[in-house]
Amino acid sequence: MATEDENPGQPDIAAMLSDQTGACKAARDAIAAGGRVVVWDNEVPHWMVAGIAAARLRRSLKIGLTTLGLDETVAILAQHREERLRTGIIDAADRSWHFTLYLNATGIELLACSGVKREPPSKVSGQKLQL
Repeated sequence: MATEDENPGQPDIAAMLSDQTGACKAARDAIAAGGRVVVWDNEVPHWMVAGIAAARLRRSLKIGLTTLGLDETVAILAQHREERLRTGIIDAADRSWHFTLYLNATGIELLACSGVKREPPSKVSGQKLQL
């Protein structure tokens, strides 16, 4: 991961991950273990970000994905209607987890973090994978 001197525009995400959701500690651990962090510069409307998070929660519950902080994230994003937001990701170095970051429009305040465990399709759906 680049240091602030190498990439002054990139915020220190690890320091921003406090107790916003139950996914924050795991996301910090993923960064410390060499996970890849990307925060996009573009702002997006609240309805788009909140809608995707809510759909991800419904789908995860339906198919039994392991998640961290996703329900908390949906609740937090509901409190930020009419705002523009930034998003980012953290991919664990071993690719076992994928975290989504939700920041305010300036990118200096982390609002929420959610994580989804990457699991084989056969395990998630409860069916054997057919090749």
